[in-house]
Amino acid sequence: MHKYTILEQLHNNYLVAVVRGKSQEDAQNMIDQIIEGGIKNIEVTFTTPGAEHVIQHLQQHADDTVVIGAGTVLDAHTARIAILNGAKYIVSPNFDGDIAQLCNLYSIPYLPGCGSVTEITDALKSGVDLVKVFPGDVLGSDFINAVHGPIPNVEMMPSGGVSIDNMDEWYKKGAFAIGIGGGLTKGAKDGSDNIIYQNTKKFVERFERIRGDKS
Repeated sequence: MHKYTILEQLHNNYLVAVVRGKSQEDAQNMIDQIIEGGIKNIEVTFTTPGAEHVIQHLQQHADDTVVIGAGTVLDAHTARIAILNGAKYIVSPNFDGDIAQLCNLYSIPYLPGCGSVTEITDALKSGVDLVKVFPGDVLGSDFINAVHGPIPNVEMMPSGGVSIDNMDEWYKKGAFAIGIGGGLTKGAKDGSDNIIYQNTKKFVERFERIRGDKS
């Protein structure tokens, strides 16, 4: 049940912050702003130098409401490093069968990037429960509706191109969660910039209105 507890947390928190830091310190400063702003799902990409150390630090110091994952994971070796350092979910820009097998072994959700029905069905056959719709800005929110026609059981999370202006479209089309990257750092000079907190807060407040938590 470990994997499904994590998936439930991801769904309940809904917003996933995709963090690409220039350094460990930059990523950590960025994450501090994001968590303070109200987003609790954190995806630390392996384009960040020392990403595994950022994940380990978060795992040791963040509270239980924060769900820490690893992004831009391109091979099973990197996935294992991330998991051993505390990553609770693994995200890739593509589908990789070896990563899927490893994540199944550790009961960790694997979110592969898929852009076609063929890729999605291959992922499902390998035990994937949640697919990343990538690139989201290319595929568009109607992609979820189209896929749910023949494959109503698949859960999907868009990433890439999700903005404060279109997140309602993804939500209404049935997205399981949504990944947000550049929208959180827009206008910021570095990870400690208070603009990241302000941007995050705007996304959270907007989502709460969309979901109906607040009028």
